[in-house]
Amino acid sequence: MSLFGTGKKKALPYRLYDKNGQGIVYDDMLHQVAKADVLLFGELHDNEVVHRLQQDLAGDLAELTSDHLLLGAEMFEADNQIVLDEYLAGLIKHDHLVRESKVWPNYERDYRPLVEIARGRGLKFVATNIPRRYANLVAREGLGALEKLSGEARRWMAPLPIEVSMATPGYNEMMKMGMGHGMHMKPDDFVAAQAVKDATMAHLIRKNREPGRLFVHFNGDFHSRKYGGIYWYLKQADQELRVMTLSTVECENLAFSRSCQGAGDFVLAVSVG
Repeated sequence: MSLFGTGKKKALPYRLYDKNGQGIVYDDMLHQVAKADVLLFGELHDNEVVHRLQQDLAGDLAELTSDHLLLGAEMFEADNQIVLDEYLAGLIKHDHLVRESKVWPNYERDYRPLVEIARGRGLKFVATNIPRRYANLVAREGLGALEKLSGEARRWMAPLPIEVSMATPGYNEMMKMGMGHGMHMKPDDFVAAQAVKDATMAHLIRKNREPGRLFVHFNGDFHSRKYGGIYWYLKQADQELRVMTLSTVECENLAFSRSCQGAGDFVLAVSVG
């Protein structure tokens, strides 16, 4: 199980809470998560503590579930799945994966360890994000622009038409942000570009998940915070799906604040900055 906080190595500066603000130890969270169908791990992309915990969690869940585990991440785009699969199968070198799959700038430190866990344990790793060129197309021209794409291109996104509902937690907030920042794009197209990412990630999680296996998905916190985004689309498609969420928040003194209430089934508090 996890070495974090056990005294066997330097404890990381974080605390875990349940959705009501009650403290919870790592191993209790681990066993609860293992019973779910899907875990949406909402991260802060540039926080090293969060990434180390993700890596620990992936390895521990693989042990606990006897490798009945699938991993996936928004950091890989769906049209690069074949490249990722070839690397996981040992068919291509790692430098080819890096050059041909549009990895993020912090890939080597923060996401490669997750890929290597999957490779070492023979786990599937799903590239879930819509190709960024299509999200950009929506931001510039609106959802209708996706109808212009070929059938081949549409393989890498949720089936059209994609619903964008302002009832989805977070989207109203995002709309106001788009209206208040003087963006060159229309605020509703700004939200739609987010929605096509969320809908596509939910679609590919559902498409790739297998009965009896836990799908752990890594995404930016806004994509699942307060049960919005990916969570909302998953539950719209299948109310019976057992989806758990973890939301990462920066907190002074790692204390649970009112703003954390309802952020997720688990709240990971990390230091500000």
